[in-house]
Amino acid sequence: MTAYALAYMTPQPPLHDDVFVYMERIQETMDPFGGRFLVHGTPPEVVEGPLEGMYVLIEFPDTDKARAWYASDAYQEILPMRADNIPGTTVLLDGVPPNYDVAATGRALRAAQAAG
Repeated sequence: MTAYALAYMTPQPPLHDDVFVYMERIQETMDPFGGRFLVHGTPPEVVEGPLEGMYVLIEFPDTDKARAWYASDAYQEILPMRADNIPGTTVLLDGVPPNYDVAATGRALRAAQAAG
């Protein structure tokens, strides 16, 4: 099942040169794990709630590959270049399976909550 790395960051200009080096090198750390950017710093259209940062969304073939990329020596080597210069949060997320039914999920959650 597809997995994602989602980062919410709040960069403050001027950006440190390390951030540019990180950006120049990150794709080569993702390639062995099948990672690809889906969203990278695109200005969002905020339709609900406050937003003061930016999002990055990376797709991986599965959770094992996403975890392996994040833990890889190649990524860990460049991670401080970004993390030390741009505050933010990064999470790894499982995608939903094909034919996911959100209504069925809602019914199951309602039943579980009612059962206590």
